[in-house]
Amino acid sequence: MASSSLLSLSTSFPTTRVAGLHSLTSSPFKGNVNTLKTSSSQFPSLRSKQQQKSLLVKAASASIPTAVVPSPRLRLDNLGPQPGSRHRQKRKGRGIAAGQGNSCGFGMRGQKSRSGPGIRRGFEGGQMPLYRRVPKLRGIAGGMKAGLPKYLPINLKDIADAGFGEGEEVSLESLKKKGLINPSGRERRLPLKILATGDLSSKLNIKAGSFSAAAKEKLEAVGCTMTVIPGRKKWVPQNVTKNNARADAYFAKKRAETPAAAETASA
Repeated sequence: MASSSLLSLSTSFPTTRVAGLHSLTSSPFKGNVNTLKTSSSQFPSLRSKQQQKSLLVKAASASIPTAVVPSPRLRLDNLGPQPGSRHRQKRKGRGIAAGQGNSCGFGMRGQKSRSGPGIRRGFEGGQMPLYRRVPKLRGIAGGMKAGLPKYLPINLKDIADAGFGEGEEVSLESLKKKGLINPSGRERRLPLKILATGDLSSKLNIKAGSFSAAAKEKLEAVGCTMTVIPGRKKWVPQNVTKNNARADAYFAKKRAETPAAAETASA
């Protein structure tokens, strides 16, 4: 009887229930699937209050206008570096009491740890420094005079195109008025130089600091008058000027004596 009752009980379970149990045992979930709900909150009153709060916050944020804070106007009295971009230089101590260690970051010995001006700029310990190792190009570093221009050049074709009349004067001032040259900066102190590109057909009175050899030939062929304007003399001390004058007089006397001596020797 007991075995028959057990068999009846085992056959009385529906197949759908067994399939559900089999699926539950195969998954890691240990709870009841029927009690699960899609909502995270099981209290409807609390959920409605949360929704009301979010709606109120949204409405308040939409109703309050956002104030735009204008940036301060840039003036001379509020100029300054950005905060945090400048720092005070570290004030190094001279002993243990400064709180920076025994040597305060200077090291134990050596030239950099002792008082005085330290190492001069560009010094590399006695080896050939960089500013002497680098080859010196023309006009490098803005201090080498070899690469800087010494004249304001202008060609003959530019003078011909400017429309100067017969016998007119061509100089630095007249070329500025015509708009052919517009010197600025260092060039304002430079003299004019005539170059030979192009040709001239009219006789002009040309005043310049220098003429190229080819330009001289062309101007002489046309019959132009050429005047060389002396440049600015470099300042020299007075004793150097006296010595140069003595040397010029001495060599002029020598040059005068040489042909006289040659004549006496031939006679």
